[in-house]
Amino acid sequence: MKKMLLIITTLLTIYSLLVPTVFAKSDPSPPTLLSEAAIVIDAKSGEVLYEKNGKTQKYPASLTKIATAIYAIETADLDEVVTVSKNARHTEGTRVYLEEGEQVPLKKLLQGLLINSGNDAGVAIAEHLSGSVDQFASEINSYLKNEIGVKNTHFKNPHGLFNPEHVTTAEDLAAITQYAMKNEVFRNIFGTKKLEWNGDAWDTTLFSHHKLMRQKPYEEIVTGGKTGYVDQSGFTLATTAEKENISLIIITLNSDTQRGAYNDTMKLLEYGLENFETSSIPKGKTFMAEGTEYITSEKLYFTHPLNELTNKQVKEDGSLQIIDRNGENLASFQLEENNDKEKAGQAGNADSDDSGLPMENHLPNLFISIGLSIVDLFYKYT
Repeated sequence: MKKMLLIITTLLTIYSLLVPTVFAKSDPSPPTLLSEAAIVIDAKSGEVLYEKNGKTQKYPASLTKIATAIYAIETADLDEVVTVSKNARHTEGTRVYLEEGEQVPLKKLLQGLLINSGNDAGVAIAEHLSGSVDQFASEINSYLKNEIGVKNTHFKNPHGLFNPEHVTTAEDLAAITQYAMKNEVFRNIFGTKKLEWNGDAWDTTLFSHHKLMRQKPYEEIVTGGKTGYVDQSGFTLATTAEKENISLIIITLNSDTQRGAYNDTMKLLEYGLENFETSSIPKGKTFMAEGTEYITSEKLYFTHPLNELTNKQVKEDGSLQIIDRNGENLASFQLEENNDKEKAGQAGNADSDDSGLPMENHLPNLFISIGLSIVDLFYKYT
């Protein structure tokens, strides 16, 4: 009897240790925010993890400068020298104190724009790129629509000072930030915490205005940020963060207080980082469906609840469906038909063995077999 109990205990222990645990969704209640609009997306997959009035037009204030920066980076030579105009010199609000006639490399202006939120730097950039602020607004609106695909954004200036027609949404700002973060130059400037600034009229040390970039424990996970404020917009924040298997972009708009904007951002950081993760499918992965072989033409990303197993299914039209344990569709990708005949017949559904069934369905039998082998050894040597 004691031997039988020992055998059962051994099998249960092996099973509990080796079989992957399927966690139920943590499914916490989404946080309650003070900001009038907000969104959280995964930076790689683009999937929306949280949204509050994400499509409602708001005044962005200095979050506008994210768009100005990536537009300048992609359309101009960063080594170009910009001559500061009288108009730029007298721009109101936060500045880097440029002097009329001062000559500044474009990259340095972008640093002053993003790190210290220099409105004068924004005007100098706009005039250099387009000749005037009005022409710049026309050009950047076309760029944002055609290159990034914004839907509800219309900018009137490069810095975000109030104009009743200068509007965007949390959804569009998240898309603009996601696009910009793919650019290494932008990422480096956006993530700069401290920079020595030497100008004709101002020598100082610039510090990122985004407090979480310099505050424990957030400084370890926040990779970039931009603040904004005008009376009509309230306090706005754009934040990028990364932890283990997920990268987030968080936008909050129109909080009555700075503390409220930061508290909302911290809530959304915790919500996103503690409850979701991003998985990937490598480029060149092949799948079979109805006798046709399909292949991924690029690396694919999808976001799902933390520790939740997913299944992959390919339909007749070559669309790859990512399914959660409740049978709900998490993501869909269109695969390309594989014309490489040498690889034909070598593919199978991901996460499946030769039988075509998900591997996790066979793990219990596998580990029971291991357990029985251990039991045989037990009898042999006792």
